[in-house]
Amino acid sequence: MKDKYLSLNDVTAYKIAFNLSNYVWNIVIKWDYFTKKTLGSQFVNSIDSISANIAEGFGRYHKKDKIRFYHISSGSVKESFDWNEKGKVRKLLTKEEYNHILKELTKLPKEINSLIKITNIKLTI
Repeated sequence: MKDKYLSLNDVTAYKIAFNLSNYVWNIVIKWDYFTKKTLGSQFVNSIDSISANIAEGFGRYHKKDKIRFYHISSGSVKESFDWNEKGKVRKLLTKEEYNHILKELTKLPKEINSLIKITNIKLTI
């Protein structure tokens, strides 16, 4: 039997972040110009950065390189929490949208930390 290699779409943190980025995009795209240009573009960039950095780290060869991108992804999670709060306070998000984003963001630190831990254990270089 052949060993199955892990693909990016097998990584839970990536799947959560990717789906969340599209969810946020579909909200922000409907905002007026000023709101999109200010808060919206920052929110989308931080949310997109989560899955993008997981993907970039996944594609790297060396352990330290991979983990560096996973840490950047973690920072983007924290930044996204801030934009989500601002969206709520400025009444740009419905209660349901805010809660869904918050719930998904809350899952990510544990998933990214697991990815870092597995990378540390499985890779030697």
